[in-house]
Amino acid sequence: MNKLKMYCICLHDRNYRTVKELGYIPVGLGKENFLDGWLRDNQGENISEKNKYYGEYTFHYWFWKNKIDQIENGTWIGFCAYRRFWLNNKKTVSKPNKNNFLIHVPEEWNNYDTILGQQFFINKMKPSKLIKHGLRSLLNNPSAIFEKNRNIKFHFNSFHGFGTLDKAIDLLHDEDREDFRKFTEQNISYNTGNMFVCKSKKIIKNYYNSVFPWLKRCEKVFGFKSGSYGETRIYGFLAERYLSFWFNKYTKPLMWPIIWFDINDINSKS
Repeated sequence: MNKLKMYCICLHDRNYRTVKELGYIPVGLGKENFLDGWLRDNQGENISEKNKYYGEYTFHYWFWKNKIDQIENGTWIGFCAYRRFWLNNKKTVSKPNKNNFLIHVPEEWNNYDTILGQQFFINKMKPSKLIKHGLRSLLNNPSAIFEKNRNIKFHFNSFHGFGTLDKAIDLLHDEDREDFRKFTEQNISYNTGNMFVCKSKKIIKNYYNSVFPWLKRCEKVFGFKSGSYGETRIYGFLAERYLSFWFNKYTKPLMWPIIWFDINDINSKS
């Protein structure tokens, strides 16, 4: 059986017992005091102080700089969070319990390099929500009120700062710049949740070696400003869109269902 290391990113120490019962590795983000047994994003070489702007990517940075080289070759490496989990098969469930969560590598995965969460379709959003959050984008592109004309770029402009994505793409390295631009303009969906599982640490290192230098360049343009949630956590959302592009371009991915479910409810649903 293939080895699986699943890192579960949490904000509260009270999640520890449930994470361990699932066989996952508990990861603590933020300023809360976590007891012994947690991996923390504020140890070793880190950018923990940027968590407000990067979200879970402050852990990914820590993992890149401090941990990944220690993992044994041949190990599947995955990431989930206290409100987002991988299911153990492709059957969706409406009332999950901890028996529904992934603990072993499914045999089906062996034919793929990477596992990505199911896609979020922008054209399924209600027009009322788009008008509320993306009025400027609609005024700039009125035809986007119709489902077929919405793309990743339109969605990003609506929720994370108008024009930000184009400016960020301009800072991307030559090999990906225009491909990523086309990806955001030609696609109506992306893999949501910043979740992925990889067959090898080499794949993850290649991704980190691409995404983090790019985000660092973006910092020099956008800085660290507080605004709406979608605008403040700008680097986490840029990474989320780039993740969908990068893994689809450079690996052989399989879409796999994830479920949004608060870890604090698991025991009560078991």
